[in-house]
Amino acid sequence: MGTTAWTGRACTDEDFAGIDLAAAELRRCTFTRCSFVDARLPEAVTDACVFDACDLSGARLNATGHTGSAFLNCRFRAASLFGAVFTVCKLTGSGFEDADLTGLRIDGGDWSLVNLRHQDLAGWDLRGLRLREADLYGADLQRADLRGADLDHAVLEEAALARADLRGADLTGVDLRGLDLRQVQLDVAQAVALAQAHGAQVHWD
Repeated sequence: MGTTAWTGRACTDEDFAGIDLAAAELRRCTFTRCSFVDARLPEAVTDACVFDACDLSGARLNATGHTGSAFLNCRFRAASLFGAVFTVCKLTGSGFEDADLTGLRIDGGDWSLVNLRHQDLAGWDLRGLRLREADLYGADLQRADLRGADLDHAVLEEAALARADLRGADLTGVDLRGLDLRQVQLDVAQAVALAQAHGAQVHWD
């Protein structure tokens, strides 16, 4: 049985629940409001595909590779993304409640407004990633590399940040006073902003 290969396929409101797309190759496909609940997609590849408001709850996405694809407002509840790789992808508004993200790798892209509450992101390389208004409440970001990341108005309350590197990250709208920043690496501008957030008057002379 050959590898499934879909190119340019456009689907709306279709039910792919439980489908077996192991090692499938999906290129320039568009899926709108489709269900992939409990679908099997291990080692599948997507290239420039768009998944808009799709439900991938319980889907097996282990070792999948995604390049230039978009998962917009998608649901990954309890999905397994062990070892998945997202390269310059857009995940705006998607939620990962109870998902297994072990070994997942992100190489650039836009993850604004994602729900990553309580996720274990310890040691992740998130350099330069767009995480505007992302919900990182209670996430484990210890030792995470967030240099140059866009965290504008991101939710970081209760997040573990020990030894994280935030140098160059945009922390606009983040309440620095409520964060435990012990052992966190900051640049000079961030250190000044932190001091001012705690009421300090900073003088340069």
